[in-house]
Amino acid sequence: MNGNVYKSLCKKSPHKAHSLLFGEYSSYVFTVVHNRLRSCAGREDIEECVSDVFADVFRVLDGGGGIDGDLTAYIGAIAKRRAIDRYRKLHAVKTRSVSLLSDEPHDIADDTDIAKRAEDDELCRALWNEVAALGEPDTTIIIQKYYFGKTSSQIASALSMTPTNVRSRCARAIKKLREALQKSGFDS
Repeated sequence: MNGNVYKSLCKKSPHKAHSLLFGEYSSYVFTVVHNRLRSCAGREDIEECVSDVFADVFRVLDGGGGIDGDLTAYIGAIAKRRAIDRYRKLHAVKTRSVSLLSDEPHDIADDTDIAKRAEDDELCRALWNEVAALGEPDTTIIIQKYYFGKTSSQIASALSMTPTNVRSRCARAIKKLREALQKSGFDS
């Protein structure tokens, strides 16, 4: 969708224009925000940030903002900036400073298990590399199913396949991933 199409739809029905814009860009915005916040925010914070992104977009576009071309870059920039702001806000709350000059003892609980986090990061990297190595359409099926939570029917219609074919390719891809990760030294 581009700015001109959005403006013409908005003149007819603002609600329909908002719904279509949200439907087209919600997965994209969620992905941008999730990639920035996944290390420090829960799903609720991520969804709230996505809502803030669309509120900003609608505020600018409905207020007569002059965006005539493709909206992808504009919406992506707003999503990235909102996610960075949310990250800073969440990180500031989690970070505590302690005066070393104070005579009072400080009990700072650190529940971060660095070794566990490093293992998880390594597993995520290895998993992503193996998913990318599957090739198409298996990579797309795995990402759509397990990252975006799409059903086999939704994936099938997007890839011009049958739901049964999607399920069987997914099962085979999961088996390949499990074997590849076990060869790399990761237990299932």
